[in-house]
Amino acid sequence: MASSTFSSVPILDYSLLASPSTRADFIAQLRHALINVGFLYLSHPPVARTDIDAVIDYAPRLFALPQTAKNAIRMANSEHFFGYSRLGAEITKGKTDQREQFDFATPYENRWSPGEPEYLRLWGPVQWPDEDLLPGFKDTMLRYLAQVERLSYEFSGLIAEAFGLPAEMMQSFYKGDAPIQHRAKVVKYPPLDDGLASNQGVGPHYDGGFLTFLLQASPHPGLQVQNLAGEWIDAPPIPGTFVINIGKALETATQGLARATSHRVLSPPKGSTPRYSIPFFQNIAQRLSLKDIQLQFSPEILKLKEDRGEVGTTDSVNYSEYDRLPVGLVNLIGRVKSHPDVAERHYPDLFKQFFPQGMPLQGSAY
Repeated sequence: MASSTFSSVPILDYSLLASPSTRADFIAQLRHALINVGFLYLSHPPVARTDIDAVIDYAPRLFALPQTAKNAIRMANSEHFFGYSRLGAEITKGKTDQREQFDFATPYENRWSPGEPEYLRLWGPVQWPDEDLLPGFKDTMLRYLAQVERLSYEFSGLIAEAFGLPAEMMQSFYKGDAPIQHRAKVVKYPPLDDGLASNQGVGPHYDGGFLTFLLQASPHPGLQVQNLAGEWIDAPPIPGTFVINIGKALETATQGLARATSHRVLSPPKGSTPRYSIPFFQNIAQRLSLKDIQLQFSPEILKLKEDRGEVGTTDSVNYSEYDRLPVGLVNLIGRVKSHPDVAERHYPDLFKQFFPQGMPLQGSAY
């Protein structure tokens, strides 16, 4: 069946991997999701339920911090693009994204020195909220991120298995920058009110990394994915699951076999409570040029891509530079475009390159 007709995001049960008799079923389902959908739900993920519940509980408390406490860790303070971003600071496809967010990450001590590529500055220490104002949040978040990080590496191996590749083949994407720093956000989408011009929580886009693991941290619908026919398909929250989707880096690395899928988030309706989400973005080595890694797929696997047909026109066009620029530079360009206030302070040359007319009112990745 042509994948352009998919009308729902498939649900894969992680527990199927525990038995040889059901593992093949999981791998077959994964192969289909990777090639034809680009999104999936993963039920029963190997992340402690207590930690999942804890980060969900912290999300509204994080945004309830006094504005002065949020501003104290605003992203402009960080050359690594970590910290707080106010509501309406970014636009996508020419419209304001109605979201407020904090950018966090797994631990990393920056190793950049003058003379090295500037994109190596992108990884580094995180700005965390005041421990006295939000006791236990940092430790809980780091514990949660460490578990999702382990899952992300395991999942990369499952992708290799689904495509008939040696498991160690995926490890080549992580070499040279050990450890890898993976980014995360905690995002609040406020409900519509009379002052909002649109219901765009975040506009149509692709994720730039390898894999995204999304915890939908409240029961609100709003996430939508775009199928090959250009139709928007709902991906509502399902308790006990992560939503996993393919980033443009993985799509490029697999020569389009695994497909990144355009997606967006609609604001909660007027009179509702806020929607919260916690995405984890798996990174790969910064110095890596994806054009230099050639994965060899069997004719049987390549036939599945052929059967999928051409990807139709979508509403997303970002992160198209992976076929010619180092991974770290692609990511830095995306950050600079999205957060010009950070770029002006910490990356003045890139700021002038992308904003020759000076500071725009809002950032825009594309």
